[in-house]
Amino acid sequence: MAKAKQGVAAEPRIYDTLIVGAGISGLCAAIKMKTAGYHDFRIIEKAQRVGGTWRENTYPGCGCDVPSSLYSFSFAPSSKWSHLFARQPEILSYLEEVSADFGINELIDFGTELDNARWDENQALWVLDTSVGGNKAQILARSVVFATGPITEAQIPALPGLETFKGEMFHSAKWNHDYDLTGKRVAVIGTGASAIQFVPQIQPKVKELHVFQRTAPWVLPKPDMNLGDTSKQLIDKLPVIQQVWRQTVAQSLNAINFGLRNPAALKPVSAAARQLLRVQVKDRALRKAVTPDFTLGCKRILFANNYYPALQADNANLIPHGLVAVDGNTVIAANGERHEVDVIIWGTGFEVSHPPIGRRVMNARGERLSEVWKNSSPEAFLGAALKDVPNAFLVLGPNVLVYDSFISLAEAQLDYIIDGLKTIKARGISRLTVNPTVLARHNARVQKHLKTTVFNSGGCKSYYLDQNGRNFAAWPWSLKALRQRLSSFNLADYDVHYGSAQKRTAA
Repeated sequence: MAKAKQGVAAEPRIYDTLIVGAGISGLCAAIKMKTAGYHDFRIIEKAQRVGGTWRENTYPGCGCDVPSSLYSFSFAPSSKWSHLFARQPEILSYLEEVSADFGINELIDFGTELDNARWDENQALWVLDTSVGGNKAQILARSVVFATGPITEAQIPALPGLETFKGEMFHSAKWNHDYDLTGKRVAVIGTGASAIQFVPQIQPKVKELHVFQRTAPWVLPKPDMNLGDTSKQLIDKLPVIQQVWRQTVAQSLNAINFGLRNPAALKPVSAAARQLLRVQVKDRALRKAVTPDFTLGCKRILFANNYYPALQADNANLIPHGLVAVDGNTVIAANGERHEVDVIIWGTGFEVSHPPIGRRVMNARGERLSEVWKNSSPEAFLGAALKDVPNAFLVLGPNVLVYDSFISLAEAQLDYIIDGLKTIKARGISRLTVNPTVLARHNARVQKHLKTTVFNSGGCKSYYLDQNGRNFAAWPWSLKALRQRLSSFNLADYDVHYGSAQKRTAA
């Protein structure tokens, strides 16, 4: 940075773009921006290393339920996966390698957390207040990409008497590896994607395992296998294997997506899954308790081979009710069942009903997004552009989720976003916001088509539906249709102002 002349204050550095977050989306954004010749940007990351959710979640058994061939960037295939479904340490290592290989690390300000982001209308700039090791710093940028992801805020319910618990307590996303669970009486709260992975890992070592299940999930067999050194060497020498593998997985997920959009097509699969439960779970009472009462796919489909065996172990006890209160070291279920435990592990997932970044971002009217969304549901145009939020894009925002790899979704969306950023810069646009009529028309069509999907009609309450009963998360069409919509940035969908804010005011 150039030194200011004596007695003259240095002009503040203004970036063309600031990326918030260095997880999957942030890294993908940075790499695609560099590749596109867009270089005047910076990344801020609250942690000391990249990785996002794969850095934070280190619980036993943590891994991906999308095959590793597709859970990797299309521009950076890997031959190092040890299993068909990658484990957390390998995914984190992969993301760190990609960041280093593409020269992204030097563009990241680690240990820098976003406190508040507001749009300055007079300057036509984003003003971002950050915390760096206890100190405050301000960053200015003409545009922002919020790449913080939807799975960031661990959720622990506020229950009566929780403060009276004297044992060990932690969330799966903040696993306490220093605490030895051997011989302990453990209560696991929740049976979502994280719990079905860590429950089989801790069951053999604990004295008692009480699993509180509010709603039985669909858990299907996981077609996983170990990829030995020979397989990895072959994949490395013959990239076509990786390509065919990736295409095959993508086609399989497309078939699942078709079923989610057309629930009638899932009936044979549901029937087969129920028959499989008869084989997997011998005890009738337990089998009844773990049999879902909603259509397959209404809630996230889970995959595991060791979850049901763990529940049938002598030291395991499934409680088909939610936890409603804590009294000292006694946990109390909704049916009144009580158990004294040494440890509570929260497998209660994340706060995803609204994008968590909304608590830190203010729109052009000076309103915090989380407050705007309190009495309504979050909306975005193609999951990327938000109403009254100029020169900013959100990755994996409202109504963009398809049953596929988050990486595939982020790549498709970021091609659109970066096209938009390049358009802003090339045309000298000072202020760009999605047109309200375009936004309203888009979301009305999305909600209309969601009505017939399994998410809305499958008879369950899922995190896809917010407190207003509105599906704020899912995309009602195929990934191919989403990619087509995101294939080019159409400036006609936006309200645009050119030149400086001061000139517009003067005019």
